[in-house]
Amino acid sequence: MKLSFVSVIIPVFNNSEQLKLCLEALVEQTYPRSRYEIIVVDNASEEDTKSVVEQFKQVVFEQESQPGSYAARNKGISIAKGDILAFTDSDCIPASDWIENGVNSLLSTYNCGIVGGRIDMFFQNPDKLTPVELYEKIAMNFQQEKSLYKSCYALTANMFTFKHIIDDVGYFNDTLKSGGDREWGQRVYAAGYQLIYADKACVAHPARHSFSQLGQRVARFAGGRHDRLMSQNPSLREILVDLLETFKPPFRSFYRIWNDEKLHGVSQKLQFTLIMLFIRSVNISEKLRLYMGGKSKRA
Repeated sequence: MKLSFVSVIIPVFNNSEQLKLCLEALVEQTYPRSRYEIIVVDNASEEDTKSVVEQFKQVVFEQESQPGSYAARNKGISIAKGDILAFTDSDCIPASDWIENGVNSLLSTYNCGIVGGRIDMFFQNPDKLTPVELYEKIAMNFQQEKSLYKSCYALTANMFTFKHIIDDVGYFNDTLKSGGDREWGQRVYAAGYQLIYADKACVAHPARHSFSQLGQRVARFAGGRHDRLMSQNPSLREILVDLLETFKPPFRSFYRIWNDEKLHGVSQKLQFTLIMLFIRSVNISEKLRLYMGGKSKRA
């Protein structure tokens, strides 16, 4: 029986060093090398990502000038040869059997539209986490299974689908800088396809470790939520409710922090409180910037 041909699609913006690690893992898969291709789509990087890709004969290099990872993924989809599409990010390191297990899960599930695989977080120094890494470990650890079964989408850091699903429900919404995986996944679910979690199809993802990295993520997600709201032509009341939610004091969050058994000692609770205040300030400043006419930041 002939195995399905798979197109692995990776958007990249700068990040050459981690891209190389990702590609090194992808060219050493248990899935037969002749039955998959790897497509890297550069999203107007300032770094020379092409020279990294050229080190790998199996990898196709493409460019997309429109800002945003969903625009880059769409470019990859448009040139993909595979019946099956696999998505990951340039900072992820797929396990050696990632493609094999993802494809098996997709093919063995009736009417399957999306397979979301496990995303494991790793740290620079597991024995000495920074405050941001501590926050990522406890509050932001990737919950792919929860995303699939409660919110009806998979994170594109680790997702498999069929090309015919794209043909049916359409491409990613490339006007979104964040949250496009949620919007697309919910379209797939609404079309009647099954969404499943595959624990064995695993990639590793580095935790953010600095306030700068966390701030960029928070601002990008705030921009994604803002874009989705504005695309619905909200009333003045809905805009005011959105702003009031942003400024609402986070008393419940602080209560949860100081009663969370995962946080050990006053030091960790104080670190977590500091992170929550930082996130709050970034959300407020970004929301005000966007309502004053600023553009959402790229994914």
